[in-house]
Parts: sequence; C-alpha cells; structure tokens
Amino acid sequence: MTEDVQRRLATVMAALKAEASDRVRDEMGPRFGIFTAHALGVRMEAMQALARRMGRDHGLAEALWATGLYEARITATMVDDPAAVTSEQMERWRSDFDNWAITDTVCLKLFDRSPLAAEKALAWTELHDEFGRRAGFALLAGMAIHRRGDAALFRQGLSRVEAHASDPRNFVKKAVNWALRAIGLKGDAELRAEARAVAERLAASEDRIARWVGRDAMKAFDRADARLNAR
Repeated sequence: MTEDVQRRLATVMAALKAEASDRVRDEMGPRFGIFTAHALGVRMEAMQALARRMGRDHGLAEALWATGLYEARITATMVDDPAAVTSEQMERWRSDFDNWAITDTVCLKLFDRSPLAAEKALAWTELHDEFGRRAGFALLAGMAIHRRGDAALFRQGLSRVEAHASDPRNFVKKAVNWALRAIGLKGDAELRAEARAVAERLAASEDRIARWVGRDAMKAFDRADARLNAR
C-alpha cells in the first residue's frame, strides 16, 4: 500500500467513525435485515457524500475492502474504478459477501459496470452458497436495469431464473424474482414477452417457491402494462 493510499484510507476511516451511530448500527438487523458483526452504524447518505469527496481510486477501494468493515466496504464500491476491476478481485470480493446489502451494492454500484459482468453473472448463478448465487442474479438484475448486456445474455439469464426458481433460500428466491422482473420490465419487446412466458410457467408450478417467483413477477408486469395503457 502506498503512502498516499494509507493517508486516504486514514481519512476515510476517521470520517466514517465520526459519522458512526450506535442506534443506526443496532437497527441494521431488526429494521433492514443487514446482519454483520463488523459495522459502525453509518447512514448511506453519509457514505455517499464521503465517496464523492474522495473520487475514484482503485487502490483506496482495495484498502477499504481489506478492513472487513461494513461501511468501509460499501464506500469501496463507490470509489473504485470499474475499468480497473479485475476478475480476481471480483471473485475475491464475492467470496466475502455475507449479507444482502453488501452483495447488492457491489453488484449494482460497481460490478455491473465491468466488462466482465456478463461472464460473472452467469457463472455465479450456478454457485451453491446463498450470497454467491444471489450475487449472480443481482448482477443480472442490475445489468437489465441499467441496460447493460445484450439479448443473448438476458435469455440465458431467463433460463437460469427458471432453473433456480425453486431455491427456497430467502435471499436467493428474492434475487431470482428480481432478475426476472428486471428483464421483463427493462428488456425489448421480445424479451418482455419471453420473461412473461417464464413467469406464467413458474406461476403454474407445483413448487410453492417457484409459484411465488412467477406470480410476483406477473403482478409487476401487469402493473407496468396497466400504467402504459392508462397513458
């Protein structure tokens, strides 16, 4: 670590500690389902403001991640340079995911901007650990929302949705549903139709988890159609 990175790391850590709140930390689990033993209790807006002040800095991002602190890692996602993110880094950070907030923030704020995003999304949906698989589907959802990736990727994504829609783990099933809804709402007309067809098949499934994934997606698609028809 260079002296400049050490100095900037010290600046960020001091700023995070100055913003720390025991009340915010204690509410993270009960209110938001963010369970981690390594948190200070800093509000998201404070981390966002700090990241804007620091600017893009890949070395700083890696140093922040290495602290293991929840807020430092969230801030790392906002200061890292997507062009500097490596495959090794993506795998290393992904192996550290231990709650939904870290998983989703890394995937939607940083990893989905990487040229490696499509490759990782498809690979991670096949992982067996809960947050690893969630990362794959969160990455698919983020790419659809931000309109990154091509139709071929999202068609493969829909295939993965259908394959894993019966996964009963809470953070996986919600991410599978999220990816399905994102592709169905943000894709082109053909993708929207294909996503609806997947949702209809899942809604008719004998598996209760798959039925929930399909039915919830259908509700989102119906609401979007109703808004469009009301214009």
